[in-house]
Amino acid sequence: MNGNSTPIATVERITEFTDDDLAALCEAADAAIIDGGGFGWVTPPGRMALERYFRGLLLVPERELFVCRLDGVIVGSVQLIRPPRNNEAQAFAATLTHSFIAPYARGHGLAKMMTLRVEEGARALGYHVLNLDVRETQSVAIAMYEALGYQPWGRHPAYARVAGKTVAGIFYYKFLQPGGRISG
Repeated sequence: MNGNSTPIATVERITEFTDDDLAALCEAADAAIIDGGGFGWVTPPGRMALERYFRGLLLVPERELFVCRLDGVIVGSVQLIRPPRNNEAQAFAATLTHSFIAPYARGHGLAKMMTLRVEEGARALGYHVLNLDVRETQSVAIAMYEALGYQPWGRHPAYARVAGKTVAGIFYYKFLQPGGRISG
């Protein structure tokens, strides 16, 4: 902690890892996966697989990794995915994906901070729309996205398999530019 009772929360885009940052990110991902946090994995893949995943992620030109920290320690992350260069028709829209906060770090508004930071990053890159999807079982995330102005546009009845059960997914979009439409 920082010496007082309120931890310092920050969000940043990360382009390289220190050993401590990678260890903290893998620990946070493990904890979120075990807790059902919607990171995609439903069982932890192991430390080496997580390290390879996060190191590889930084090499993908269309992906940006944002992390949140409590008192300087990474406790969650989210990705901004830009459309591939050959997708001219959808070049105005980016995707927010793989958002998670470790269960031990929840309740500090970090998910909202990360989402707003990704929106800011997407807007700065010239995107007009941000898309995302979430399991229907993630009611806290759904409430947050809807409170931030994300609009549901569809439901996939067989979106994921978790603990042997099929779970539906909800798809959202948000206009990032003033006036809520695409210009140009």
